[in-house]
Amino acid sequence: MSGLADARIVAFVPTTDFARARAFYVGVLQLREVSQDDFALTVAAGDTSIRITRVDHVTPQPFTVLGWEVTDLPREADRLATSGVVFERYPWFTQDDRGVWTTPNGAQVAWFKDPDGNVLSLTAPPPRRTAPRPPAP
Repeated sequence: MSGLADARIVAFVPTTDFARARAFYVGVLQLREVSQDDFALTVAAGDTSIRITRVDHVTPQPFTVLGWEVTDLPREADRLATSGVVFERYPWFTQDDRGVWTTPNGAQVAWFKDPDGNVLSLTAPPPRRTAPRPPAP
């Protein structure tokens, strides 16, 4: 394939304060800092670059703007909680003590906010289901 299907994704997140964003994204989330200029602090997560763009005012959206797929969501949630991350609670979901919601298909999701109020998430895919074995002859 060619075109955008093979192109790397660059995500964008707004911030009003580079120092606060760096402390969170690099210090707490442990993303790799790539660069900073007058316009953006760039960090990396896997093969994805995240440009944390400086703006005068952030209007946080009520939905997730950036998320990570993880293999062990409870472990990652515990790690982030020890760094001061507070997981969001939503009354329309049944969430466990960590704030993790298990979807009907078994995937897990937990939400938290960055210092500018942007909603971020962790998602663990549903457990793999093995095909039933055919009955023995």
